[in-house]
Amino acid sequence: MSSTAEEHPLDQLPGDLMMWVLIVSELLVFGAGLLAFLAVRITDPVGFGAAQDMLSRTAAGVNTIVLITSGFLAALATRTAARGAARHSRLLLSSAALLGAVFLVVKGAEFADKAALGITTDSHPFFMFYYLLTGFHAAHVVAGIVILGLVGWRAQPRSVEVGVAFWHMVDLVWVLLFPIIYLLR
Repeated sequence: MSSTAEEHPLDQLPGDLMMWVLIVSELLVFGAGLLAFLAVRITDPVGFGAAQDMLSRTAAGVNTIVLITSGFLAALATRTAARGAARHSRLLLSSAALLGAVFLVVKGAEFADKAALGITTDSHPFFMFYYLLTGFHAAHVVAGIVILGLVGWRAQPRSVEVGVAFWHMVDLVWVLLFPIIYLLR
């Protein structure tokens, strides 16, 4: 028998346990919001469909590509930080964060278009969920940009891994929001 203590399965988790607690709790919150959206949608599929037709699927599709690309760059930053290439890792994290800002500009333009049409959270239950879910996601994009900036400052492998794990959660949430809110009929 070895003199080292047995490893716990959580020891194999990349990053930091507390970040994973945050990620799982955030995924549960978004999951509950999506389930509520789907439950209310059942009560008025025609109204939800008509409201959904007022969204820009093109803008949402562009934002999906932007976030997936950003997540790819963030993943590369993790690899480069692990190899000790802090400068390259910082460049990749900055690029990922910049794409996060592009996402926010596109989402902001979409919100502004709806506001110009007088569409608010009170217009229809669809729009209440639309603004709440995508707005809450946008807040997470802002937090993710800040986190990428903070971990990129020193580009230490462990901190980059932890920050990028949060960014991947932001990506994952959008990959779920996009089809459910913009495409599901």
